[in-house]
Amino acid sequence: MRRTLVLRLATAGPQDTAPLAAAIEAGEIDPATIVAIIGKTEGNGCVNDFTRGYATLALKLLLAARLGCDPGEIDERVAIVMSGGTEGGLSPHLLVFCRETIAASAATTPRLAIGVGMTRAFAPEELGCTPQIAATAEAVTQAMADAGIATSADVHFVQIKCPLLTKERIEAAARRGKSVATDDTYHSMALSRGASALGVAVALGEVASSAAGDAAVCHDWSLYSSVASTSAGVELLRNEIVVLGNAPGWAGDLVIDHDVMQDAIDAEAARRILGRIGGQTVAVLAKAEAAPSGEIRGRRHTMLDDSDIHSTRHARALVGGVLAGVIGDTMLYVSGGAEHQGPAGG
Repeated sequence: MRRTLVLRLATAGPQDTAPLAAAIEAGEIDPATIVAIIGKTEGNGCVNDFTRGYATLALKLLLAARLGCDPGEIDERVAIVMSGGTEGGLSPHLLVFCRETIAASAATTPRLAIGVGMTRAFAPEELGCTPQIAATAEAVTQAMADAGIATSADVHFVQIKCPLLTKERIEAAARRGKSVATDDTYHSMALSRGASALGVAVALGEVASSAAGDAAVCHDWSLYSSVASTSAGVELLRNEIVVLGNAPGWAGDLVIDHDVMQDAIDAEAARRILGRIGGQTVAVLAKAEAAPSGEIRGRRHTMLDDSDIHSTRHARALVGGVLAGVIGDTMLYVSGGAEHQGPAGG
């Protein structure tokens, strides 16, 4: 029988693996059962946010040492998703997901299930385009099967770490006679996030595959997934996917639910989830963005006009504060850049 175990660990910096090491040494978790780690680091969340890669490397080295393998092997065993940016009161932390095999009966109702999938490595010219959408949809379907989740209605969160374009990658494509979706490395993050989110929407039947093409990415905001969370980084070339849902045949006492925030101050969405689930909150994961209309409930916001601080950083701080007020905790995973991840501005 399978059981999902989730451990939430505060970190003192991107390199801080001591809490995870202590949990392993105390026997709280078996490192061989870790299938995914999702974390928040205190970087800027932009192209040059190397805290993500720093944290990822530190985790790989720790797990390799504990498992007696080469750090490169961790890439095939564990999906590591680091999201930069803990603006406002957000607290850096790690969410460690373990998939255990135990001698127990399945729960009488569906319990938290986790599946992991990986795409192939993408060429620079594929980022933000149809090939990334199609490959992501296929990998999400595989991750659902890995989790034993039979229907899209039972999927409540799909976390994806996706690549971005750098000047070196753009030039490499040009040398091969290929053109990329954008020459703006920062905008490439949005395109990669958006294409990845549309891949989730296609896999779950939220958007028709015929509608999810190059022209739709970061243009047709009517197309979105209600459960996708995508985060771009310079530290990888493929999409790494973690699917969370509820499924029969799993043991344990954890369940997951989701709701859609219609705007950045929609605290009622979080309250609805708490009302449905009850019990103790183990982890909160959310996406945030500055409303492209420039308004929140008819009031003008300036997040998109600030030349000093990018709007994604404002959005993380704002939504993080709203959710912290509801949950009563600042150790929340709030990721900025919500292209095709919920309604525009939600």
